Amino acid sequence: MGIKSYCFKKSLWLYHFAGASCNNCDIEVLDCLTPRYDVERFGMLLIGSVRHADVLLVAGSINKKCKSRLLEVYHQAPKPLVVVAIGACGITGGIFAEGNTFAGPVDKIIPVDVYIPGCPPKPEAILAGIVNFLNKS
Repeated sequence: MGIKSYCFKKSLWLYHFAGASCNNCDIEVLDCLTPRYDVERFGMLLIGSVRHADVLLVAGSINKKCKSRLLEVYHQAPKPLVVVAIGACGITGGIFAEGNTFAGPVDKIIPVDVYIPGCPPKPEAILAGIVNFLNKS
């Protein structure tokens, strides 16, 4: 049993960080919690404090103002932590990449384990990305 499978064998607790975006990715993350997609059937639970999180979901582009908040949230989280960059804005900056307040994609600020592309990605893609990462050995 590897360290990843040992650390993440229990139910995963997710913390959602919303960067500067159009909020479509945020809506899709919340859609994962609805009875239609029911993220809790995989044992995942959205929590309000990153200090108890196993997975950090980062949606949206990161501008200069929220960069320090993202770094603070990342440092407060217990390790090991799975960081998931959600959507085109989280991965590349999307339509906000040319703006003068853009601080960089998520992986230039904190290490990212899972990339879920799309604008916005569907809830099925978000769930599949996390589950596939956990099943990879």
